[in-house]
Order: sequence, then C-alpha cells, then structure tokens
Amino acid sequence: MLLSPMKAFLVPGLAARSSRPLQIALVGVVSALVLSACGSDSSGLGSVKVSSGKTPTVTVAKDYTTTATETKVVAEGSGEKLETDDVVKLNYVAVNGRTGKQFDNSFKTGSPISITLKEGSILDGFVKGLTGQKIGSRVLVAIPPKDGFPDGQEQLGVKKTDTLVFLFDIVAKVPSEASGQAKKLPADVPELVLKDGKPSAFKKTSSSPKMVKKASSHVVIQGTGPAVKAGQTLNVQYLGQVYPGGSTFDSSWDRGQSASLSLDSVIECWKTQLPGQKVGSRVVLECPSATAYGKQGSGEKIKGGDDLLFAIDILDAS
Repeated sequence: MLLSPMKAFLVPGLAARSSRPLQIALVGVVSALVLSACGSDSSGLGSVKVSSGKTPTVTVAKDYTTTATETKVVAEGSGEKLETDDVVKLNYVAVNGRTGKQFDNSFKTGSPISITLKEGSILDGFVKGLTGQKIGSRVLVAIPPKDGFPDGQEQLGVKKTDTLVFLFDIVAKVPSEASGQAKKLPADVPELVLKDGKPSAFKKTSSSPKMVKKASSHVVIQGTGPAVKAGQTLNVQYLGQVYPGGSTFDSSWDRGQSASLSLDSVIECWKTQLPGQKVGSRVVLECPSATAYGKQGSGEKIKGGDDLLFAIDILDAS
C-alpha cells in the first residue's frame, strides 16, 4: 500500500523537505465543509452489518449508495459531544459502497488517526457525520460523492460516483495544547516568546551561540502521557524559525489547526529528538542544518546551511 488510505481524506500537506517540513505528503481534496445535524438510526445504514469485538468487520452490499451523509449510532458512548474545531482520535473501518470491499482498517493496523473537525481540513462527510457524536461511541457514517470525492480518488480505487461507508470508534478528544509542569530553558537556548499563551517566536539571548553544533531537545512543559516511539504518527502544534533569531517559516498556531504527521516522514532532527518525549509536553528542538535541510535549504525562508529552532506541543501519538 503506497499511502495510508485514511490520510488521503485530509487536505494535502507538503513533503518533509518543504517549507512546511512537518506535514506528511498527502493526497486529498480541499472541500468546503458544511456542518449539519447527524443522521438517525432509521437511515439506509440499517442494511449495513457490523460485527462486535475488538476488530470489527463491516458488511456492505454491493452498489450501496446514499444521496446525503447519514449517521447511525451503533453504540453510544458516555463522553462529551464533539464540536466544530475539535481534534478527535479515531479507529475506523473504511468500505467502498460500490464494491462492498474494505480498503482500510485501523483496528487491524493498530494505528488510529487524529483529525480536526474543521472546515477545510477534512471531507465534508466526516464533519457532518461526527460533529455532535459522543466520545466513546461507535458510529456508522455513509458519505455520498458530494461530501466525499466528487472527482474520485484513483489511488484508493474510488470513482466519482462512489458512496463511502465508515465505521468509527471515537476514542478520545485530543487536547489543544501542552499541559504539565513548566521548566526553564538553558541560558544558551534562544528564549521562547509567547503571545496569548502560545509560542510566537524565538529571541536570541546573550549566551546563544552563532551555530547549533548538535541536535538537542529541551522540555518547556513536562507532560504526563506515554513516551513517543519511533515511527509513530503524532498530532502536534508547532513553530519553526531560523536559528537563533531569524524568520519564522511555519506555524500551525498561526494557521489555527494542529498537524498530524508520521515520524517516518519528517526531518532527521525530529526523528531523533522526539522519541522518548512524553505526550502532553512542549519541547524545543535545536537542529543543525545537517539534520534539517542541509546545503540546499527549503523554500524562500530556509537558506542552505541554516540551523533551525522548533517549539512543539506533542498532543497525541499513535
């Protein structure tokens, strides 16, 4: 499989060696998302069968179609309701209604995904089907082409007339920022400047060297979650700036949306420095050019040989 199918439903990101170095290269479609009320149990999803157990299967008859996004609650959870802009962690089974065949199953891979219920970040059908549902619920969602892929999605084998059927387990709501015990940065690390409580820039200190000799990580807020493992997919907020007090080249805080990324698809500095950090932490990374974009640089703001600084809130890992 060339690309995780679920990631194909996200808005396109940029490769790890672009001016937005932290997003995975994704194949997707930018949709104008429209919020709507969730469907009822009397929808056409009554014909879809779901097995019980830790690894459920979804049985859909061939040529299943719907003209509007429909939702059926298989089992209601007891958690809070999801709202617009929430980041939610999901397990899922994905089925093509035309063929009746499954094309992805995170229960089997053990890799749930975090998505943002936000206009412009995910398919219309995901927002329509999941907004208002309770955490802990198991939900079926049928998505017509207009709320899914109106032009098809060749890599997934989806035609422009295909209805998609998803089974979602709503695992948890992902926090919006790091939380825990605050810690001071070493004196020679550029100062992290906050605006409205969020990282906005780094400021060079009198002790900051001109260059970064070795990649390093420094905890600013110590979270209490599990330790990040190599190769995991993270949900993060982050700021990237040229060391020690240069231009900011990317900020998820400025965009108002966290990012989901694989540690297999980011710059070397992230790959080596984030494993072992705890979920819930805010971490500052100092990255020599050789562990970032090297002699070639990236985009207009990262020149060849530039060392980089990052402030990262690790919100989730799976």
